[in-house]
Amino acid sequence: MSATTAGFAGAVSRTIAYVVDALTVSITSAGTATGMSLIASVVGNDARDLARALTAAYLVALPAVFALYCTVFWGLTGRTPGMALAGVRVVTPSRGRVRWIAALARGILLAYFPIGSLWMLADRRHRAIHDLVARTLVIREGP
Repeated sequence: MSATTAGFAGAVSRTIAYVVDALTVSITSAGTATGMSLIASVVGNDARDLARALTAAYLVALPAVFALYCTVFWGLTGRTPGMALAGVRVVTPSRGRVRWIAALARGILLAYFPIGSLWMLADRRHRAIHDLVARTLVIREGP
């Protein structure tokens, strides 16, 4: 491993973290939508129509839910549960804590422009587009 890439999280660990987090948000959202539909089916037709509309809106808003999920975890701890599992953390270039505005920018870009993550394959520090915009790095954590 060269000195320029030592300590930076690579594509595999970042992809694992992303998949775990995306599945967590998707499964939780699907469960919530299913619960809303079940409750509405018991209550009646008017509630069922409302539940269908709310479920559709909720699923359309899934990227926003993912962005919020990421923003909250990055702002509080510097890593999402998926990142903790993969052993990586988001930091500033000086290895400091990520500010809330940077966490929000990263979250929105990752949720609505995930293809920008491919830039990490070309960057020597494995930064994706959302890292460049938010001025963050993703580093490996010690054991």
